[in-house]
Amino acid sequence: MSYEDVKKVWMNGRLVDFADAKIHAFSHVFHYGSGMFEGARLYKTKHGSAVFRMDEHVKRLYDSCKVYRMEIPYTPREFRDGIFDAIRANGFDECYIRPVVYRGLGALGVNPFNSPVDVMIAVWRWGKYLGDEALEGGVDVCVSSWNRMAPNTFPAMAKATGNYLNSALIKMEAITNGFTEGIALDNAGRISEGSGENIFLVYGGRILTPPLAGTILPGITRDSIMRLARDAGYTVVEQQIAREMLYIADEIFFTGTAAEITPIRSVDRIVVGAGRRGPITERLQKEFFALVKGDAEDRYGWLTPMPVLATAR
Repeated sequence: MSYEDVKKVWMNGRLVDFADAKIHAFSHVFHYGSGMFEGARLYKTKHGSAVFRMDEHVKRLYDSCKVYRMEIPYTPREFRDGIFDAIRANGFDECYIRPVVYRGLGALGVNPFNSPVDVMIAVWRWGKYLGDEALEGGVDVCVSSWNRMAPNTFPAMAKATGNYLNSALIKMEAITNGFTEGIALDNAGRISEGSGENIFLVYGGRILTPPLAGTILPGITRDSIMRLARDAGYTVVEQQIAREMLYIADEIFFTGTAAEITPIRSVDRIVVGAGRRGPITERLQKEFFALVKGDAEDRYGWLTPMPVLATAR
């Protein structure tokens, strides 16, 4: 990951230089984690650059803010335009997109209502989140000692900045112990998700994934993979999954905007299947990447092309 070629950041309706993209130290988000964010990708396709499932990402951001009683001071259309402006200002033909809506400089204290709602949109070049070689070779993961939040504590369906302190604990523990990633269980000891990815298991020819009630983020890539898998004839079941299924599954893979589709080759040093990407994972990878790169028809309407600016006459 590099920020060296980032020139501009969109902040509260205007583009500012990268060096000037700052918030005040008294901002509410800095003290209390009162921010919502998204992660989307601009892909370079054969037909030009396009954002993958932009409308769904924007809607999820607005939904996250609604849960936390934060009113975004822009319409969804204006927000979309801001994303395109940020991409265009940096001259990227492919990049990662990170909008953040946060409580800014106002009255400190837990009560957030006296702090304004500010908006930032950043874009940068970001390759494969878990490594280029991971897409084929897979990654080694562990079951974390840190659980996901219990129901009615933090809203897992909101993509809130504060929720990711839990993710950081999962990730740091995994790295410290020699793994690439960690898998969190829910408060009942069932499989939830990775630190920043949803998870799927293949067992007996069926594809299993935890339900939304399993304190997981409603992943947009997760939803995409379920759609692709069902249309390919696979049975996809959303259900509670016991931890031990991780050790006997035929295949396991992560999904996410950053991780895309990354196979898991071992869990707690127990080899998954043949210890490499399995056939179902491989097929879903190929279908997903063919679609986002323009090699296959965008039959779901998931790609939003970069708009062409009208030229002055």
